[in-house]
Amino acid sequence: MAFRACRTSLRKRDEPVAMVGFAPMVRMPLLAFFLLGLAPSGAAFAQAHPGEAALVREVAAETGQDVARLTALLDGAQYKQSIIDAISRPAESKPWSAYRPIFVNPARIDAGIDFYRDNRALLERIGAQYRVPPQFLVAILGVETYYGRITGHYRVLDALATLAFYYPPRADYFRGELKTLLELPPDKLAGPIDTLQGSYAGAQGWGQFMPSSIRDYAVDEDGNGHIDLNGSLPDILASVANYFERHGWQAGAPVAMPATRDADPDAVAEYAGQPPAVPVEQFVAAGYTPQTVVGAGTPASLLTLDGDNGNQYWLIFNNFYVITRYNKSPRYAMAVTQLAEAIAQGVAAETAQATAAAR
Repeated sequence: MAFRACRTSLRKRDEPVAMVGFAPMVRMPLLAFFLLGLAPSGAAFAQAHPGEAALVREVAAETGQDVARLTALLDGAQYKQSIIDAISRPAESKPWSAYRPIFVNPARIDAGIDFYRDNRALLERIGAQYRVPPQFLVAILGVETYYGRITGHYRVLDALATLAFYYPPRADYFRGELKTLLELPPDKLAGPIDTLQGSYAGAQGWGQFMPSSIRDYAVDEDGNGHIDLNGSLPDILASVANYFERHGWQAGAPVAMPATRDADPDAVAEYAGQPPAVPVEQFVAAGYTPQTVVGAGTPASLLTLDGDNGNQYWLIFNNFYVITRYNKSPRYAMAVTQLAEAIAQGVAAETAQATAAAR
């Protein structure tokens, strides 16, 4: 593509964004205590992890990579107890009243408005190309990494090896991600595998892509033959937009809107992680009226969140479900939605002021 953008430097902080607001753990979970018995002693080691040899054989057989090189790479991966601790207390376990202020607050909104203003031409070009509103691309970066400021301080190799080999509840998933990481070609990674930094779950870059998402959705938008989700804003933004488009984002369709609940509504099924499938008028008939007009027949779901002053009722739609493909938590999707709306309002206000001043 003809468009080129300046490469950006990244200033990292100590904690991944999902850790914001958490106090240190007072007690070690029973599972984590048990895993200490499985884990190698010491912060670093050079020995085979349980299941490492089988993984090396698979990757070598499927890609033709050298067994000795793969073995040396995995032997150098370090077990991190802090990763086991972190995955045991995700931010998404917080109630909405506590979760929302972490990600939807004046500082993050203002930073998002600044980011939009500074990158407006790029954002709006990519938004139009993928038919995804630019404010949602900004909001994803805002929630995931505070617009690239907090991308994680763990080596990706350590994170995925720890979870693949020493975290039984989700070992299969993380083993698959570790395998994918080892199979990715160099032109899809920001650097050599053993130098990559990311979250405690092994997600990388400003948009926090797992290896399988890099494989399936990352885009070389700046056209330099190399995907860099840490240093190339075109690659970063286009990859998020492509992820949304490929998961079924509907241009111009609603995302979520608050609903007024009758005093004695009929019982309706709550959102349970599935695509919305009930026509919105059925919720209206049951006593949940959206505060904005929605086209008849639009599939919807009801989401109840615990706000500061009691329950909040929301009708959510397909585009909300698409956001949950990025992170399955409805609290996450609502934070992205509300942050995006606040950023769009701020940008619109600035534009109106500039237009008025120019007259």
